[in-house]
Amino acid sequence: MNLNETNGALKVARTYFDAMANKDVEKIMSLASDEIICNSPAGKLEGTQSFRGFQEGFARMINKLTLVAAFGDDEQAVIIYEADTIPVKNSTVVEYITVKNGKIASTQVIYDATPFQEYMASQSKH
Repeated sequence: MNLNETNGALKVARTYFDAMANKDVEKIMSLASDEIICNSPAGKLEGTQSFRGFQEGFARMINKLTLVAAFGDDEQAVIIYEADTIPVKNSTVVEYITVKNGKIASTQVIYDATPFQEYMASQSKH
């Protein structure tokens, strides 16, 4: 992969990360294709409505995101970041992002879901 940040997917991925870090769901959605596919330990999401719900939920949990690394070329990028969230204080997240026509076509979100599941299990049921 080329590390030149002027390349398409890498630039989109960096903009996407900045929008997540700023909890700017509208900006995130402006980067997503209408047919976006998001795969994560929580499951597969298809389309902007599902992706918006995923991003809105994540934004509510974020205390701070710190970018560790970003690599990419014109069509694909990888971002690695540390997530300090309400349920889990320190989680490393990797996203493999593909970009088509300047929009995020897919993202594969990779993280250890165990601490999040433990948190959810510890919460009282309503």
